[in-house]
Amino acid sequence: MTAVSGVGVPVAFPVGGRRLVVYVVWDRRGGVEDYIPVALAGLREHADRILVVVNGELSAEGRAKLEPVCDEVLVRENRGFDIWAHKDALDHLGSSVAEFDEVVFANDTWYGPVRPFGPVFERMDAQPVHFWGMTDHAREVPNPFTGSGVLPYHLQSFWIAVRREMLGSSRWREYWAALPEMPGYFDAVLKHEVVFTEHFAEAGYVHQAAFPQSEYPSKNPSLYDAAALVADGCPLLKRRVFFQWPPYLNANGVVGRWVIDEAEAGGYPLEVMWQDLARNVAPKVLNADAAMLEIPASAGATRYDPDRPLRVVAILHVFYTEMLDGMLDRVETLPDGFDLIVTTPDQARADTLSTRLAERYGTAVSWQVRVVDNSGRDQSAFLVGCRDVLLGGGYDLVVKLHSKKTPQDGFNVGRHFARQQFGNLLAGPAYTANVLAMFQREPGLGMVFPPMIHIGYPTMGRAWWANKPGFEVLADVLGIHVPLDDVSPLAPYGSMFIARPEALRLLVDHPWKYEDFGGEGAYADGGLAHILERMPAYAAGEQGYHSRTVANADYIATSYAALEFNLDELSAGGRGDLSERIQTLRLAGDFSRGRAIDFLRVYLRVHHPGLGARLRAVAAAPTVRGRLLRAARRLVRRAGALRRGR
Repeated sequence: MTAVSGVGVPVAFPVGGRRLVVYVVWDRRGGVEDYIPVALAGLREHADRILVVVNGELSAEGRAKLEPVCDEVLVRENRGFDIWAHKDALDHLGSSVAEFDEVVFANDTWYGPVRPFGPVFERMDAQPVHFWGMTDHAREVPNPFTGSGVLPYHLQSFWIAVRREMLGSSRWREYWAALPEMPGYFDAVLKHEVVFTEHFAEAGYVHQAAFPQSEYPSKNPSLYDAAALVADGCPLLKRRVFFQWPPYLNANGVVGRWVIDEAEAGGYPLEVMWQDLARNVAPKVLNADAAMLEIPASAGATRYDPDRPLRVVAILHVFYTEMLDGMLDRVETLPDGFDLIVTTPDQARADTLSTRLAERYGTAVSWQVRVVDNSGRDQSAFLVGCRDVLLGGGYDLVVKLHSKKTPQDGFNVGRHFARQQFGNLLAGPAYTANVLAMFQREPGLGMVFPPMIHIGYPTMGRAWWANKPGFEVLADVLGIHVPLDDVSPLAPYGSMFIARPEALRLLVDHPWKYEDFGGEGAYADGGLAHILERMPAYAAGEQGYHSRTVANADYIATSYAALEFNLDELSAGGRGDLSERIQTLRLAGDFSRGRAIDFLRVYLRVHHPGLGARLRAVAAAPTVRGRLLRAARRLVRRAGALRRGR
C-alpha cells in the first residue's frame, strides 16, 4: 500500500509493540464505580501504560480503586467532556507519546470486558491501518441531531485507537490545537465524534472498525444491536442501552434484558453493572430499559435454597384489626423461621392484636406488638417505631406490610389495591419462596415491590403528584444523588415491599421523630409520609442496590390487558410511532380544560415553539398590552364559534 497525499503507509501493530490506553472517567459523586476497575483490569495485559483522566473531583476512595489498575491518574477540571480530557492527556504526555506504537482513546461509557479483549486486539493488530474503532455509525440523512444536513459515517469515540504514523503527523497536532470548545453534549458529538473520522479519512488516513456497522441491520449497532455485538465477541457493551429513553428503545425493538443475558453468558460480573446502574440511572427508566419486572413461579419446585436461609422479619402496621388474619395468612407463605412485629396506634388495639397472636402462634413464632404514634401512619411506624430492628443487623430481609383498606376510595377500588399489594408480594408458598430466592441469587438486589397501581387510580403520568419538590429537598438532606424520574417515580405505591435493611440505611439512619410527620392532617400529597413512600428505590440506589418489581401471573393477566387497552386508546391520535406521539403530547402540554384558548396554546407550542414566550414579553409592555389582549380575546371567541359550528 502506497502513501496518499504525504500520508505514510498504514502498517500493522508491530510484534512486541507498545500500547498506551488513555481512559476518561467522570462521576457525579467524585468517586469511581466498581465496573471501571474491572474494565481497566481487563485492559491491563494488553497495554504497556494506562493513563486515567478524571473529569472533576476524585475522592480518596476513588483513587484507591484506580491506582492498582493503572499507571497514572490525572485529575482535571470537568469541562469539554471526554474529548477535552483526551486533549489534556496529550498535552500532559507531550513528546512521550512517540514512545508508543498505538494509543487507545477510551472513556467510561461502556462495560467490559463482556467478551475477552485478546481476540479483538489480535485481529486488529494484524490490520494495516492508521486508526481503528471498536464500532462505527452509518451515514444518515438528515442528521438526527440537527434535523437537517448529513451525519457523516464515523467511528464511535468511546474507543478509537491511533497508530504511530498518525500520532506523529502535523495533521494530528493541528486537529487538537484547533479543537473547539464543547459546552454541551451535542457539541461533543457534532464538533468531534462525527467529524473526526471524516477529517482524517479525507486526508488519506486509513481506518477500520473491529465490528463494522455494515455487518449488522442497523445504523448504530452499539445501541440497536448490542446483544448481537456481544454474541459476536465485542468486548464492550455501551451503558446507554440501559438509560436511553425507554419509548425510543421500544420503537427500535431494543430489549435490555436480552443484552444482559448475553453479558452474563460471557461471565461478566453483573453485580458491578447493577451497582453502577442503580446509582446513576433514574430507577423507572432502568426498570423499563432492563425489563426488571419479575413474574416468579407460583407452583412446582422453587429456586429458594433452604441450606442458605435468609433471616426474615415481617413488620406489619395494623390500624384495621379485622385485617390481621388475612395479613398473617400472607406472612405465613414465608419460609419457616420468620419473626413478626406488629405496630398499632393505641393500647386497645394492641391488646386485641396480642390476644389473637397468642392464640394463633403461642410460642411457635417470635412475635411482639408495639404501640406507636399514628402521625405518619405506616411510614412513621416503620422508620421511628421499628428503627432499632432495622438498624440492629439481625435480619437479612424485612417484609413491610400494613392494613390497607382505603375506604375513602370505594369498596372495589380499595379491594383491588389491597389484592394488588399483598398478592404480588406474597401470593403463596412457592411464589414467596421464589421471590426470596431472587435475593439469594442477586447480592445487589435491594428491594422488590409490586408494579405501579393503575386500575382504580390515575397514577399514570402524574404519580409524583405534589411530592417532587419536597422529594428533591429531602434527597439532598439524605445525600441521595440518584437521578430522578421525570413523569413518575419508581416506587412502592401502597408502601409495601420486601427489602434488605442495608438498602434502606439512608432512610433508617436519619433520626426521624413522630413530630416530623405533622399529625393526621399532614398525611396528604406533599407531606413527609407521601414523599417517603416514593423514596425507597432511590435511597437503595444511592447505596448501590437495585430494585425490581414483582407480580404474580394472575395479576399480570388482568393488569396487562387493561393497560394495553388504555394505552391503545391513548395512542389513537397523532402520527408516527409511540415515541413520536409521546413527544408531541409532551410538547403540546396541558389542554385538559378543552377551551379554545387551550388548543391555541397547544398549536403555538407544537408549531411555533418560543412564539408564545415572545408574545407574552411584547404583551407585557403597557403601551400594547391592552390592544393585544383585546385582539386575542376576539380571536379566541371566533375560534370557539367555529369549533361549535356557528
